[in-house]
Amino acid sequence: MEKVTTKRLALYSGRTHPGLAIEVAGHLGVELGQPNIVEFANGEVRPRFGESVRGSDVFVIQTHFGVDGRSINDSIMEQLIMCDAANRASAKRITAVCPFYGYARQDRKAEGREPITARLVADLMKAAGVKRMISIDLHSGQIQGFFDGPVDHLTSMPVIEAYIREHAPHQPVIVSPDAGRIKVAQRLAQHLGDRDASLAFVYKRRPKGMTNVAEAMEVIGDVEGRLCILTDDMIDTGGTIVSAADILLERGATEVWAMATHGVLSGPAVERLQKSRIARVVLTNTLPLPEEKKIPKIEVISVAGIIAEALSAVFDDTSVSEIFDGDNLG
Repeated sequence: MEKVTTKRLALYSGRTHPGLAIEVAGHLGVELGQPNIVEFANGEVRPRFGESVRGSDVFVIQTHFGVDGRSINDSIMEQLIMCDAANRASAKRITAVCPFYGYARQDRKAEGREPITARLVADLMKAAGVKRMISIDLHSGQIQGFFDGPVDHLTSMPVIEAYIREHAPHQPVIVSPDAGRIKVAQRLAQHLGDRDASLAFVYKRRPKGMTNVAEAMEVIGDVEGRLCILTDDMIDTGGTIVSAADILLERGATEVWAMATHGVLSGPAVERLQKSRIARVVLTNTLPLPEEKKIPKIEVISVAGIIAEALSAVFDDTSVSEIFDGDNLG
């Protein structure tokens, strides 16, 4: 008797950002699976997959974010439970797809008696049966080492570069809002070398003991008479990006754009951006943008195609880094 083994890809989404998952499924040409998530009166959740996943390559996509009255902790727990359900249903391999990885900023002990929660989340993934993780623009690359298994660290650079090529004039200045992001900004500027893009960065300091507070101090690089494009992995409260834009304009920039992968937009962020002198804010759709946060200067570009390519490469056991020519490494 001759037995032919067929691989099957199964894609499931949590409730945080189903729109992105539907878009990814469309790019892959697959049907999004039915997780049939039930929420009990006390807040506990229970998924029950609508089809067999035995022997399947299961991808569970959930961005870690609070939406519709649920917290970021709820979204992480929901993904863990779904992965556990797939594991107990005899899935061949489970990949957690986390477009935005929760607690990524807690990747080290900045002061005594602090947790390293980014590592804890990785440990929880392993306990739930996850064999591989996929994320986009982690806050720091070292988080890849927290997970005991392969991590595919994607980057939104291809869609950000495409947007700049389509909308920005010649000779833009790519600006890192702090010294820690210079390498990423430099890589983007190099990609735009044929547009004579140059590089600058804003020196800032964070007052000791204060969270979500940063003060822009000075600009390193020539920005006078140029369009400046601030690039960062996320915009949270908006304080850093707004103060960076102010100092760029003071140093002679003609216009400032802000571009970020993750639009967290906590607390006063939307109001700050609306009142700021930033001309446009470009975010990717790794996180959902609620209706009340949609303002005219915010534009959203999609990373669904990038995620779909990575999922296809993982499923086919081909190289993910080749999608980005190695620019997703480091």
